[in-house]
Amino acid sequence: MKKTISILGSGFSSLAASCYLAKAGYDVTIYEKNSTIGGRARQLKKDGFTFDIGPTWYWMPDVFERFFADFDKKPSDFYELEKLNPAYSVYFDTNDYITIEDTLDKIYTAFEKEEVGSSKKLKRFIDQAKENYDIAIKDLVYNPGVSPLELVTLDTFKKLNQFFSTIKKDVRKEFKNDRLAKILEFPVLFLGAKPSKTPSFYNFMNYADFGIGTFHPKKGMYQVILAIEKLAKELGVKIITNSPVDNIITEGNNAIGIVSNGARHLSDIVLSGADYHHTETLLESSLRQYSEKYWSKKTFAPSSLLFYVGFDKKLKNVNHHTLFFDVDFDKHAQDIYDEPNWPEEPLFYASFPSITDSSTAPDGKEAGIFLIPLAPGLEDTEALRDEYFNKIITRFEKLTSQNVTNNILFKESFCVNDFVKDYNSYKGNAYGMANTLLQTAFLRPKIKSSKVKNLYFTGQLTVPGPGVPPSLISGKLSSELIIKQLAKKEKQLT
Repeated sequence: MKKTISILGSGFSSLAASCYLAKAGYDVTIYEKNSTIGGRARQLKKDGFTFDIGPTWYWMPDVFERFFADFDKKPSDFYELEKLNPAYSVYFDTNDYITIEDTLDKIYTAFEKEEVGSSKKLKRFIDQAKENYDIAIKDLVYNPGVSPLELVTLDTFKKLNQFFSTIKKDVRKEFKNDRLAKILEFPVLFLGAKPSKTPSFYNFMNYADFGIGTFHPKKGMYQVILAIEKLAKELGVKIITNSPVDNIITEGNNAIGIVSNGARHLSDIVLSGADYHHTETLLESSLRQYSEKYWSKKTFAPSSLLFYVGFDKKLKNVNHHTLFFDVDFDKHAQDIYDEPNWPEEPLFYASFPSITDSSTAPDGKEAGIFLIPLAPGLEDTEALRDEYFNKIITRFEKLTSQNVTNNILFKESFCVNDFVKDYNSYKGNAYGMANTLLQTAFLRPKIKSSKVKNLYFTGQLTVPGPGVPPSLISGKLSSELIIKQLAKKEKQLT
């Protein structure tokens, strides 16, 4: 008889894990609390506009290729990918911006134009970042975080000093131009921590940015979710929406199933791709690995205030991805990590997918997504949301020299309270737990529960960390541990 596996949530990590487990011959069912799949990567459709609610950056295409290759597939079997040129632009003042294009040579030229001699420094920096990328993505991040020895290789030994310096220290030592330094510090924000708290080794994100580039799946990031859903269903995975899990059924210290919508579903394995902290609240307190004190002391990645805006005209002076760094970067970071507050002058990011992809907005109109990083756990009210929308739109108009307020057809928002309500997210964080030195690899919450047999975790609070590519990898890692355990049990029975 087939072993059965219950999976909580249908985000990237859960869907990925379901594919591997179904391929291995197990009977897999996903229980999703919301009415649509995708977790944080859901979609909003309104009045002919289409918005990705969550992730909007497609980086590290090699990770996606590796995932689909495990099933003898390619991304192009499911969706069309376009490399963006420019990748993004960064505003520092009115009509004053730096554009990052689609090749290293063009980026070297942009840096040299900004600061004479900087292109040579950048080339050395990117060469080192590529070395780190090759070590990290081809090797380290595919380890399950069960032992510190996973980090000990000849390659990592040579890079040991990079785990005790920081991105900010390295960047600022080489690049005196503040604008260029900010651009180089920006990619590590995807890891959820300040550049001053992120180990130098993580400069591999700069190679992901400059060396590989930024892509866009036609019709949006949700196409990747639909692709993995299609693959999962072809492999026999069952997906049930509108099915929140009320608790995890245990017998002694064994997980034997879940309760959803009042019904019991017994299974041999329970795998949670839902919020790790929330999942443990579905257990008796004596079976939880991590206390409330543990979680409260961890450094979490930011939450976000997001706006999804329909404009009745095409916008000027912006690219598909546009960053606004015209205010104090360090002060905003302090408001997120050091003294949690609503930032007085927030940095923000905007995405206009309809510049690249006509399917995301009606003809002659523009779809805009605006994001302000925030500390998790902040008070979240409609009045605050409106106040901050007005702040960023006023600045947006000034910086890009255009009036847009009267061209807004509608705006929808998503913030701390929504992350809690829709995803049971701890303090409403958006990206999981930050990848700081003391929250890396084996120092992150474990994939396999140490207190409950047959209970596993996947996603951005465990290894390898936050982001879409790491979530795909986390699904692979958790499934491999489960397959290994079930094979061991099978062997013991024969």
